[in-house]
Amino acid sequence: MAGENGEFSFNSSFRGRNGLPKIQTHKKAEDAETDKQICHDDSAQPVKAQTLDELHSLQRKKSAPTTPLTATQTPFAEEDRQKQQLQSISASLASLTRETGPKVVKGDPATRTAETPRVSAVSHQHHHFAPTLNISDSALKFTHILYNLSPAELYEQAIKYEKGSFITSSGALATLSGAKTGRSPRDKRVVKDETTADDLWWGKGSPNIEMDEHTFLVNRERAVDYLCSLEKVFVNDQFLNWDPEHRIKVRIVSARAYHSLFMHNMCIRPTPEELENFGTPDFTIYNAGQFPCNRYTHYMTSSTSIDLNLARREMVILGTQYAGEMKKGLFGVMHYLMPKRQILSLHSGCNMGKDGDVALFFGLSGTGKTTLSTDHNRYLIGDDEHCWSENGVSNIEGGCYAKCVDLSREKEPDIWNAIKFGTVLENVVFDEHTREVDYSDKSVTENTRAAYPIEFIPNAKIPCVGPHPKNVILLACDAFGVLPPVSKLSLAQTMYHFISGYTALVAGTEDGIKEPTATFSACFGAAFIMLHPTKYAAMLAEKMQKHGATGWLVNTGWSGGSYGSGNRIKLAYTRKIIDAIHSGALLEANYTTTEIFGLEIPTEIEGVPSEILDPANTWSDKDAYKDTLLKLGGLFKKNFEVFLSYKIGADNNLAEEILAAGPTF
Repeated sequence: MAGENGEFSFNSSFRGRNGLPKIQTHKKAEDAETDKQICHDDSAQPVKAQTLDELHSLQRKKSAPTTPLTATQTPFAEEDRQKQQLQSISASLASLTRETGPKVVKGDPATRTAETPRVSAVSHQHHHFAPTLNISDSALKFTHILYNLSPAELYEQAIKYEKGSFITSSGALATLSGAKTGRSPRDKRVVKDETTADDLWWGKGSPNIEMDEHTFLVNRERAVDYLCSLEKVFVNDQFLNWDPEHRIKVRIVSARAYHSLFMHNMCIRPTPEELENFGTPDFTIYNAGQFPCNRYTHYMTSSTSIDLNLARREMVILGTQYAGEMKKGLFGVMHYLMPKRQILSLHSGCNMGKDGDVALFFGLSGTGKTTLSTDHNRYLIGDDEHCWSENGVSNIEGGCYAKCVDLSREKEPDIWNAIKFGTVLENVVFDEHTREVDYSDKSVTENTRAAYPIEFIPNAKIPCVGPHPKNVILLACDAFGVLPPVSKLSLAQTMYHFISGYTALVAGTEDGIKEPTATFSACFGAAFIMLHPTKYAAMLAEKMQKHGATGWLVNTGWSGGSYGSGNRIKLAYTRKIIDAIHSGALLEANYTTTEIFGLEIPTEIEGVPSEILDPANTWSDKDAYKDTLLKLGGLFKKNFEVFLSYKIGADNNLAEEILAAGPTF
């Protein structure tokens, strides 16, 4: 039977399976000619694979060596490099009691492409092969090293193996940090030894809680044993500090893809060439946060412990999966290492104008540090951690760690747009179907965060370095309403207010009435500093004096009364003040001096009502103003008492000079 156009027919003489007649096609001559002119979608050659595994292997091509071989190198140079790299990682994971590292091999154990095991246990003291004398179960197995994986690879690892990992609608990776959704400062310990006993700030007011070296080694062994017991661990080799002359090599060993991607974003990412010549790290983090510390161990007060050993250049994390512990732990390390090189480490935002004028922004949570340092007319050098050296300023980090609570596209467009593929979203809540994040939902925690590379901010300056700062801006949200919107500070006043690190929070009392509560955090980052605050303050004043920088105190809080009776200073006015600081116009203004705090305040600023510049003018009840001013002055004095016993300067003259720059009454 033929078709209508004679294209095919059933021929009973040709039988197929089950006795059914075969279909035969009959091409017309004109059809055959047309076929030659038509491009068919299915006309490609079949794939060069015999099995599915073979097909999958064709999909991914091997990364080529990035550093070309020189004339003096042998073809085995690349293999030697890989071998040395694995030896270095094995040495990092060495047990101190067994004096050997685990057998390590690169690659994911779940894939068949993991490299053939070729490195045996490595002596902790010497990078050569050595037999394992004290045999243990972990010594009989290979630990697979997932080394400096890309964000895409880390996404796959997180989604496959870590419960609570999801891709959100914007492409970011949503993760959970477990029971801890913030830092645990009371569980942080620093080894007190011969050197740190004299160098570090200990005692009342200090964030440094001591532990002995033996206890540190007990916890280190616990962390290393846990990591080596796993089938695979993530290793990141990265840098801190964008100033190439003063950068620090850090190695992060962790058990979660979330932690690896977080540090990939937050530290400076090495080029392939830099990675191949990385060598031995200057500092190592052992993040065994899924495993608790032993509460019977001396100095332990909970199942969480974050331990810092500055002599060994190591940090151990047990009992918390909150990624911010790694970021802030390294910041503490920089607060110790950098001042030893006469470099000032700072908890600040930093931006730069088109003409190269740099401003530093200091401020506690809620003061507007992020909002005011993010300015579309200026380049962002960094949002949180910086160094000030003889070369100028440099960002310590390679990324930003932004708060996400109540985030909106309208209020923070740069942060909103940075939350895309590669970004880690911590503890956020999202729609189970659309995966759209609800930033107002605090079901998991109020401390929701996004960690992303600084390049995700459009006006970021890469590399993140700049010349010496021209302005040092100290931000305070004064809910008492008695500090001026802006004051020009002398060097001694800058030191006093830098050491004080003041802001005022609005806290609820038992009967529901809200009233201001003063908060002081030395150097605007007391939780992270290692040395006495006056040491950082003296370095700041010396650098400001040497490079001609001006100090400013900017109140982003209340005016015309305390919280409840006055009004919050308009953001538009604060922006005009900051603009006048950047342009240099505020240096040309006329000034008067306030009582009690002795602050110099300008009489006029373009775009800002002159009557609000002096807080005394804005309060209708002058007696209430004076009482509140004296109250705040008293709080400053009481806070500063803890620093009075510390002697600085020749004959203690500097300490007296700083004290005299505070409130007098």
